Amino acid sequence: MAALSSVVRLLRDLVAIPSVNPAFLSAGDPRAGEAAVGGFVMATAATAGLDVEVQEVVPGRSNVLARLSPKGKVRQRLLLAPHLDTVGEPNLSKLLDPAIRGGRLMGRGACDTKGCVAAMLEAVRRVAASGKRPETTEIVFLGLVDEENGQLGSRHYAARAKGRGGRGLGADLAIVGEPTRLEVVTAHKGDVWLQLRTLGRAAHGATPQLGRNAVHEMARVVEVLEVEYRKQLNARSHPLLGSPTINVGSIRGGTQPNIVPDECMIAIDRRTLPGEGEAQVRREIRALLKARGLKVVFDVLRAAPCHALETDPDLPWVRALCRAAGRKETRGVHYFCDAAPLAEGGIPSVVYGPGDIAQAHTRDEWIAVGSLERGARQLEEFLRGLE
Repeated sequence: MAALSSVVRLLRDLVAIPSVNPAFLSAGDPRAGEAAVGGFVMATAATAGLDVEVQEVVPGRSNVLARLSPKGKVRQRLLLAPHLDTVGEPNLSKLLDPAIRGGRLMGRGACDTKGCVAAMLEAVRRVAASGKRPETTEIVFLGLVDEENGQLGSRHYAARAKGRGGRGLGADLAIVGEPTRLEVVTAHKGDVWLQLRTLGRAAHGATPQLGRNAVHEMARVVEVLEVEYRKQLNARSHPLLGSPTINVGSIRGGTQPNIVPDECMIAIDRRTLPGEGEAQVRREIRALLKARGLKVVFDVLRAAPCHALETDPDLPWVRALCRAAGRKETRGVHYFCDAAPLAEGGIPSVVYGPGDIAQAHTRDEWIAVGSLERGARQLEEFLRGLE
């Protein structure tokens, strides 16, 4: 086997350290949480001469910061912000044993998104090793916790970055690490999760005319959402994101065949465009159902908002990243990530990284070694161009 490049070795070591989001494992599972991989990242960064610190988000879970200071006074700040957590998998033990075959590095998190962690950290330590630091730009590697569940890490950082205030947390751009096939993403959809309930009246199954069937009522609601509301959404369009979408993901109602059900619930996923929010989604659905003589009760499934992202593609650093990546235009993606919470904290954000989102969360997750190495080189070129 040919000698592995430093970025491939770094990713191999990262994949071998479990950092499964605790939401996906039972309490006390030693593979849960980002602490071990965060400690490895800090040790690697410190060895490269970066200044390291932790930012506790919740007990036992901390964002990791590694700073490369400029030669002079800090006048600009760039964040390289991948997340440290991964999803779980019944086949997890195998996925924590990284393997390299056929030009692919395989293992949990290789694509989503430890490949970005490796490429970004490698690029920063190459610049540090060169001795040619930017004159006034501070480069901050920011390893975030909890992207795969509630985005606690990015939301916590963003809340403390607002107003900058000398805390050293605000930034002029965040490059959020996700597998974009090395394309520069300036827009992504948001996401609203809602639970809708229909209420009926229970009765004996032998005399259904004495009750009111909540499941039947909900069936009509589902039809309106999946047909009429979907048609309304298809009439809207964003140049990078296309149309918003609606999906009825689950339905629950009734207890047994001989009882008329008095309650039925569905959970919906509504992907939003920039400018759309939960209040608007509720109003649209309520008005449409009311016009059809249908009434539902709304429940919130997720407390924290997942807003859409839209960043100006003509920002100077965004254009510079595009040049380093060999891209003339930016693009949009349908998934949600840490970029939106950071942008809401006043930090313009884009998404970029090696790998393909099609491999994320799969049973045989992998990243192409060539994509990983190109990502590290492109990021290094971009960082070397900072003033």
